[in-house]
Amino acid sequence: MRSGGVFLRDRTKRGVLIGAATAMVAVVATGVVVLWSGSGSADRENDGQASDGPEAAAVARDYLLAFSGARPGSAAALTDDPTAAKATILAVHGDLEADDVVTYLGSVTTEPDGQEATGNVSVKWTLGTDREWTYETPIGLVRTDDGWRVHWDPSLIHPSLGEGESLRLRTRDGTPAVLDRTGETLLTWRDDAVVPAEGVTADVLTPAMARTAEEQSGSGQWSVTKVGADDTELERLAGGGSEQDAKPLTATVSLAARTAAQRAVDSVELPTMLVALEPGSGDILAVAQNAEAGAQPNALTGLYPPGSTFKIATAVAALNEGDVSADTVLDCPGTATIGTRTIPNDGEFALGRVPLHTAFAKSCNTTFGALAAKLPADGLSRAAGQLGLNADFDIPGISTELGRADPAEDPVLRLEEGIGQGELQASPFGLAVMVATVAGGEAVTPELWRDLETTVNSGYEAPSETVLAPVRGMMREVVTDGTATALSGRGTVLGKTGTAQFSDGSQAHGWFAGYREDVAFAVLTPGAGTSDPAVAVSGRFLDGL
Repeated sequence: MRSGGVFLRDRTKRGVLIGAATAMVAVVATGVVVLWSGSGSADRENDGQASDGPEAAAVARDYLLAFSGARPGSAAALTDDPTAAKATILAVHGDLEADDVVTYLGSVTTEPDGQEATGNVSVKWTLGTDREWTYETPIGLVRTDDGWRVHWDPSLIHPSLGEGESLRLRTRDGTPAVLDRTGETLLTWRDDAVVPAEGVTADVLTPAMARTAEEQSGSGQWSVTKVGADDTELERLAGGGSEQDAKPLTATVSLAARTAAQRAVDSVELPTMLVALEPGSGDILAVAQNAEAGAQPNALTGLYPPGSTFKIATAVAALNEGDVSADTVLDCPGTATIGTRTIPNDGEFALGRVPLHTAFAKSCNTTFGALAAKLPADGLSRAAGQLGLNADFDIPGISTELGRADPAEDPVLRLEEGIGQGELQASPFGLAVMVATVAGGEAVTPELWRDLETTVNSGYEAPSETVLAPVRGMMREVVTDGTATALSGRGTVLGKTGTAQFSDGSQAHGWFAGYREDVAFAVLTPGAGTSDPAVAVSGRFLDGL
């Protein structure tokens, strides 16, 4: 209790009544200070009759108890205009929906004529977690034929409140927190947390986007505003912000691509991941994993041997050297041995002597292993770097790993890496960057936000157009007459399949990395043993766009 006053809080709220029955209230009457030990009715529904004791202070106290207890009828009955008082008090409590209201009645001063009295009240509203609003307002009382009554004026509730006005709690609940690239709502605010919007399912990016939106906007965005009869905001009275201040972030993600990607990966029971980017801009369109792929964002950070998808980089490396072209005729035996390492084609198929583009379309390991073994030690790593696999970016909200391709002095290691094995590693995100680079013909800086920039820690320069043009032709042939003909009939799709052995070599991951028009993507099915599921998922993804 403060000196000269008493805290008032109704027991019907979350708090407890503090000092209501035994508090000392200082009442000044005709210049003489009188101390009174209150015995008013804190717990009853007041019938409008003044309490015993110093009447003005008792009525003021009972009015505040009823007001803070959200009992508009009881509070209004203690005023000289019950009808107007009840309507306003009812509206204010309904609009603010307070968790708790605490009032503190200071000294009540009775005028010498004994007909009027005045006092001061401190009010504290608790309007949710970390939402407290405290202010002071005057209280006046008049003596009527029925005894003391609180003189009704809207300023009893707040000093700036006028006739016909009310108070309104404005929060960002239900307002957009994150929009997609077209302005569709992906995430919304709910109880100062960011959650998926209605009808939008969570995906692997959802936690990161929610966390970023919360960090960027700060917590506790709310306000209490004075509004007119038509709900027009007249004045902001409290709080650090409102829904107007909580401007949503805009993501590069496409809701349509995101939906298509998630449905595609969910269509198979194998662990499956998909990353889609827009060539040129580097905008991240979708990142999807199914439940079998686990809770970790492996589509963004998981590193795996890329298998024959890396033949894109091997082709770039060979064309960089200038010794071959897409039409150069090369051997494609069923197996090839270099040093102590023998590599087979899948099923040990043999094509004889065929152009490089045919060996690429049919995924001839022996052709590409032999090409890689003849390259300089840094030939493959330079080509991989030109396609972004050795790049490094800081994208606000997410962590990413693209891949790793180091120089290889040993021809046997180059043989293995030429077909995407050995010490090579890449993530689905990294392969999406790789094919986006081929598609756009320029280095890609992955972006997740329109509002927040990606930091380039280690950038790269794309291969020349004279190199990329024939590589695109080879990737198209994979779909028209190679290992991914299941994707034919779905528009102009270009890409490369991949099967990558791991562990003791008895198991293999399945890949497809490619693009169609302005969507570049990579699909990984760990442990699938073949690229067929990845190709099937790719088809379902493209069908959903």
